[in-house]
Amino acid sequence: MELVLEHIRKNFGSKMVLKDISFTFEEGKIYGLLGRNGAGKTTLFNCLSEEIRADEGKAYLVSEGASPKELTADDVGYVLSTPVLPEFLTGYEFIKFFMETNAAYATGKTAEEWLAGINLDPEDWHRLIKGYSHGMKNKLQMLACFIASPPVMLLDEPLTSLDVVVALEVKKMLQAIKVDKILLFSTHILQLATDMCDEIVVLHDGMLELLDHDLIHSKDLEERLVNILREEPREVNTNA
Repeated sequence: MELVLEHIRKNFGSKMVLKDISFTFEEGKIYGLLGRNGAGKTTLFNCLSEEIRADEGKAYLVSEGASPKELTADDVGYVLSTPVLPEFLTGYEFIKFFMETNAAYATGKTAEEWLAGINLDPEDWHRLIKGYSHGMKNKLQMLACFIASPPVMLLDEPLTSLDVVVALEVKKMLQAIKVDKILLFSTHILQLATDMCDEIVVLHDGMLELLDHDLIHSKDLEERLVNILREEPREVNTNA
């Protein structure tokens, strides 16, 4: 399976944020999406998840032996950098409710098994989400995404502000599920990208560029990345 983006563009007034996004993401890999603050990483995720509408372009899934399928919101799991959860529920109530209202995603696991799988302390299962730490809330929203198990998962700064133990747990979770998924991991922290990701893609000047795979664990990675981010803006043919 592949996620194919073709000429996605998005403006906000006179500011062109996504100039011409064309790229193919492959199944079974975690892609690190790097870029400076304000480069448009979240805007791209919002377009793919249909949180906002792109001005031009399209995205579709391609599976072997099947016709290309236009990407829809149902194909995408979006893990926000700031979790949005029903804080008047307990963690257990939320997961139980999510499973009941999304019965199509049933896998035979119980809510207890899912919660245990993310190493959430049983003492916290029946506490209100309002009292959870940021890391606990983040794990809970990621768990909902894992239960839904969409083919494409967008992770917007998922490890930001997490402590070392929680971050390690999340890393293990992502590595375990990537086999039949397409995972896009947005971050502005280079070390996270090199630790987590199979490929690194840079968003700069409204376009995507795949870095040479051999650079990921090379001492030349940082220099190459800085050079890309310093490049002058590129002209774009808006009639393409």
